[in-house]
Amino acid sequence: MQASREQESDQGLRARLVDVGVDLVSREGVQALTLREIARRAGVSHGAPRRYFPTHLELLSAIARRGFDELGARAAAAAGEGAAHPRVRLTELGRVYLEFALGNRGMYELMFRHDLLESGHLGLRDTSLPLFGRLVDLVGRVRPDADARLVAGALWAGLHGVAQLWGWGSLQLATGADDFAPVLRSVLDAHLGPEGE
Repeated sequence: MQASREQESDQGLRARLVDVGVDLVSREGVQALTLREIARRAGVSHGAPRRYFPTHLELLSAIARRGFDELGARAAAAAGEGAAHPRVRLTELGRVYLEFALGNRGMYELMFRHDLLESGHLGLRDTSLPLFGRLVDLVGRVRPDADARLVAGALWAGLHGVAQLWGWGSLQLATGADDFAPVLRSVLDAHLGPEGE
């Protein structure tokens, strides 16, 4: 019974450390995610996180995993199977991706850090690759004539670029657009052909 209670307590503290990290990255950005600051805000000693996350990368991966879970849920809702044409579903998926990136800038930056994805902690690649797989599937339905993985990769790079440049204010300045919808439409047209063709 005591061991079970300790295990629950351990799991509770582990989750709290991740919760604090998620909150911290959303409010203050990636640079605020130090072990010491997460521990301080969780109300534990600065060495306590190492008990649950032996390396800083493991804690950052657990925080990033939450971001991938949220983005994955939004993407599934936006581009799920339905009566809508695959191009419409791709447009919705692109919109959701950009809204997530722009509304969660710190988390978005953390999620796509190469060192976290390459570390193998918590299977982040296993979480991110299905998102890309959804994109590949929809691209293949719209462009059966092309290598769907290559087109999806170029489309994703375009979306990622829009997210970065829009977040910095550069695209608004360059295009005069006051929302990203026309830019998203242009990215989709560039990779999928104009809508209706």
